[in-house]
Amino acid sequence: MEVTRRTMEPARKALPVAKQQISTVTSPLRAAYRIRHKYLLMKRRHVGAELSESAALEGASSRGTGRYLTTKRQESTERALKHRSKGAEYFTFEKVPVKTVKRHRSSKRRRVLYPSDTKKYLPEEKKSKAKNCLFLLSIIVFFQIYNAIENLDDNVLKYDLAGLEKTLKREVFGQTVAIDTLLDLLRDYLATHIHNKPLVLSLNGPVGVGKSLVGRLLAKHFRAVLSEHLVFQYFVLHHCPEQDNMTSCLQELEGGISNMVSRAEEEEKIPLLIFDEMEFMQPPLLDFLQNYFQSDQPNEFLNAVYVLISNSGQQEITKFVLQNASSGMVRQAAKSQELLFIVQSALAHSHPVWKHADIVPFTLLERSHIQDCFLEEMMREGFYPDSSQLDQLSAQLNYYSVGQHQYSVHGCKYVGSKVNLLR
Repeated sequence: MEVTRRTMEPARKALPVAKQQISTVTSPLRAAYRIRHKYLLMKRRHVGAELSESAALEGASSRGTGRYLTTKRQESTERALKHRSKGAEYFTFEKVPVKTVKRHRSSKRRRVLYPSDTKKYLPEEKKSKAKNCLFLLSIIVFFQIYNAIENLDDNVLKYDLAGLEKTLKREVFGQTVAIDTLLDLLRDYLATHIHNKPLVLSLNGPVGVGKSLVGRLLAKHFRAVLSEHLVFQYFVLHHCPEQDNMTSCLQELEGGISNMVSRAEEEEKIPLLIFDEMEFMQPPLLDFLQNYFQSDQPNEFLNAVYVLISNSGQQEITKFVLQNASSGMVRQAAKSQELLFIVQSALAHSHPVWKHADIVPFTLLERSHIQDCFLEEMMREGFYPDSSQLDQLSAQLNYYSVGQHQYSVHGCKYVGSKVNLLR
């Protein structure tokens, strides 16, 4: 070594100084570049070999060569690790990403297989005790409702409205719709004993159509089913004529209403108060009577039935019937909302006492109804007429003629006087 160093030193000294400096700088860089290039080539070869071996191992594992391939795989991985450790001892470069193949798990769910010697059973439905409680509760509610309906029927039976209906339809002619409306209102109100306001019924219509007759039949019926002291019948022209003292009329009316209501409250019954000829009642009496129709008064005054009978609104009813005679609405005129609105407006304009009342309009009577009135009156007086005689008697009255219909101007008012002339 000493001989070579001595022989090379004169050669180095012979080279220029600049060239010696460049060679000392570039030669290490070239050596490092060549080494790095060789390392990358070796690394790429090993990565390709690993990928091919892994693919071969996967294919062999699917064909049943599991153990042999696992050992091969381990050997290949150990080789790769040795080569990498050798290169890592001298150089550290960027890591090349290695692609790994992932196995995808099958998304299909495995079917549950039952043994062939067993039977399949559905899950048992457990009976809930809440169903029995619900069934018992429904039975209790049913009996309560049934008892409530029975109590309502008992209250109505006490007033015998079925008998009242038979009497009214037998005695009053041509007012079937008005009678049905009247009975429906009475039935709904008399079903209970506790109310928040009294029932006020207003029977309105032309002369002789049966309003006063209905009032007398109501008074007679309630005297029979209740008692004499629970029916109050007030005729305006008889109890308080225009020339009478108004103070005494007010005191008499107040005393009569208070005594009757107090007795009815003690007996737990609903009294009936009938006021006929209301078109002749003076304004102070109307104002006083209106106070009993309010809801802000003692309980005993809330449980009462007031019947107001008058000829007020007869012009509106007559006009409506004659205008609708040809359209066939006469039979249902008492239920017409248009007629009720017209009559209610006319009555409220005269006095506000009718704002608290349920209007029951009585319509005009046809000629056939007048013949029924003659037959009833003549049978009562002992006559036995035939149809020709009834036609002659009914022809003596005045009628409104609209097409084929004839409506009596005064109803059955003069039937009694005509029958008396036959004696």
